[in-house]
Amino acid sequence: MKKLLIGWAEETLVPEKKVSLAGQFYERISQFVESEITATAMAVESNGEQMVLVSADIVGVPSFLLNLIRENVSKKSKEIDPMKIIVAATHTHTSHVLGDPTPEGKNPILNTREILKEFMKGDQEYKPLVTADESVMKPAESTVFVAEQIAKAVVRAWENRAEALYANEFGRAAVGMCRRVAYDDGTAEMWGDTNTANFVALEGGNDSGIELIYTFDKNKKLTGVVANIACPSQILEQRSFISADYWGRAKANIREKLGRDVYLLGLGGAGGDQCPRDLVRWVEPETPIDDPHVKRPNPIRRKADPSMFDISGCNRAGKRISNEIISVFEEICEYKDEAILEHRVRNMNLPLRKATKSEYNNAVREIEYYVEKNSDRGTFTFEDNAKVYVHAGLISRYRYQQFAEMFTIESHIVRFGDVAFATNPFELFLDFGNRLKARSYAAQTFVVQLCCGKGGYLPTEKAEKAGHYSAYITSGNVGHEGGDLMIREQLKEINEMFEGEKIYVNR
Repeated sequence: MKKLLIGWAEETLVPEKKVSLAGQFYERISQFVESEITATAMAVESNGEQMVLVSADIVGVPSFLLNLIRENVSKKSKEIDPMKIIVAATHTHTSHVLGDPTPEGKNPILNTREILKEFMKGDQEYKPLVTADESVMKPAESTVFVAEQIAKAVVRAWENRAEALYANEFGRAAVGMCRRVAYDDGTAEMWGDTNTANFVALEGGNDSGIELIYTFDKNKKLTGVVANIACPSQILEQRSFISADYWGRAKANIREKLGRDVYLLGLGGAGGDQCPRDLVRWVEPETPIDDPHVKRPNPIRRKADPSMFDISGCNRAGKRISNEIISVFEEICEYKDEAILEHRVRNMNLPLRKATKSEYNNAVREIEYYVEKNSDRGTFTFEDNAKVYVHAGLISRYRYQQFAEMFTIESHIVRFGDVAFATNPFELFLDFGNRLKARSYAAQTFVVQLCCGKGGYLPTEKAEKAGHYSAYITSGNVGHEGGDLMIREQLKEINEMFEGEKIYVNR
């Protein structure tokens, strides 16, 4: 077996201009850079097979961005297989709004704001909370910039390949907790209030595990860390600045302790129903935020985490992660210089989650009623968009499903030694990731969400029945049946890679 080659690179995603910030109903423009957002790439080659894994501090990886990254890489390097480039988003909500830069780039699935505008009267207008001027990068410009920076990171990581060692390890840090609250009438709410007599339980569990890969040069000097955590990096999600959120804090801490030239590649695990906040021990934001979904009528002063809406909470989460990564690193005693590398790229057709005719008709009536009820108002805002979101999104889905039966995803299934990677483009609910990890033949399985595409939330059957944001038809392209199918297909691919090997403890 040939020697294992690994290379690393990092590029900034901070432009010279301000940017529109993605991730909230209300419009935001960056006022300053709280922490640098970056793209971090690790290139791996073994026996002619390759993988370039990228983590980017962006909200998602739409197909137009992925295609442009691969085009840019192909112009710069003939050695890199563009289909072996894996790009995952950390899902920070303090980074670029991305727009399709191609002339024909019109999304056939209209966003809810555009649907609302269709129903507004002729003398009414939609007024954003903030308006971008020439000092703000346009969404299409952001895509071109981000794609170029990620392509640079990919090519530099490939050029930096050298003989390497690695150790796959495991750690624990409390970061993610379920963000859906279940009530005694069978309903659930994202960010629901738990301080009520109707509160029953948090709908799902959480996963404090951190899947880890450490890489070293041939002299056993640490070069980088891959960390997989089942929680989006969204502590500072309501703020109006650029930030890498808790991954930025963790990286800074690691570099302070282990060296300025150590890379951290953060990957989000199955975290569609996860958040970095404890909804039971609710701690209020230290400073005001505009998000109506997280406001409480009579919050009680709790002794718990620092505010996980603010920099103090971000510092705490980053410290927990970095402390665990450093602690595990200090105990590494086994270094591997060889690894079976098998990289499969699969297009999976998953059934589109459909709206019924009656649901569509009801949604139309609801928006018509809402607009008529507010006919005396000349302007609508993000608050109106949030209120009709479920109906507007359902209308958009109903229109789209007239010419689309399936939702096709790109999934990467990779074997790296006794580790497996399985990617998906969704905000995948934790239960799906747990199923994959529990039944995988690999000694360790990295479930990577929001990767190589953008599919919205993928909820469980339980969540769909309970309803609310993240489980509505509006919230994602695929329902639980599609999630079940995806997990079965990914398990099949993973387990084929390990079939015939000693995977059981006592056999």
